Amino acid sequence: MGTQIELTASDGVTISAYRADPAGKPRGGLIVCQEIFGVNVHVRGVCDRYAQEGYLAIAPAFFDRVQPGVELGYEPDDIAKGRELMQKVSIDNALKDVAAALAIASEAGKVGIVGYCWGGTVAWAAAGRLDGLSAAIPYYGGGIAGMADKKPRIPTMAHFGEKDHSISMADVEKIRAAQPDVIVHTYAAGHGFNCEMRGSYDKPSADLALSRSLEFLRQHVG
Repeated sequence: MGTQIELTASDGVTISAYRADPAGKPRGGLIVCQEIFGVNVHVRGVCDRYAQEGYLAIAPAFFDRVQPGVELGYEPDDIAKGRELMQKVSIDNALKDVAAALAIASEAGKVGIVGYCWGGTVAWAAAGRLDGLSAAIPYYGGGIAGMADKKPRIPTMAHFGEKDHSISMADVEKIRAAQPDVIVHTYAAGHGFNCEMRGSYDKPSADLALSRSLEFLRQHVG
């Protein structure tokens, strides 16, 4: 279902991306923002799943800016490597890559953005800073609380785990208080609960979050 494509950002940097096309006419487009583990088999699977639901899904490989072809697993060494790479890619540069993906995804109509972990933070930033998006769905973005005062300019739904050791419920409440128009859902799960390859995977929470996300996309993207 998916293919590898290239994106050229506004600063001239070229990165790869994974593109998954639906079988029929797209309902709209969707940008999928990676975790700190690169555009790995899980992220490609997320794209494929949304393509099955009718969306043209594109996942930019943000880490290509510093190290092409990164695909990490979920062991401690992978986590350390992912954090190291993340620190070398600024949010500003990631947003340039999102904008490049948006230019292609918009061929399908309205475009939403979904992101996981660090990608959730990127998705939140995109909701407040980029033109051309119609909806944002960040999952457990650790940097969102630090940007809670930055109001999204588009409908936004956020998902968090109540047992997330890296994002406290106090941070989640801070986001709720600062942005009452943002829909915030919490789940009896930990960080990374959407990823079936992680020990923190929680299928009931992942399924519920996906159903809510699809309903949100149907409402705001198509």
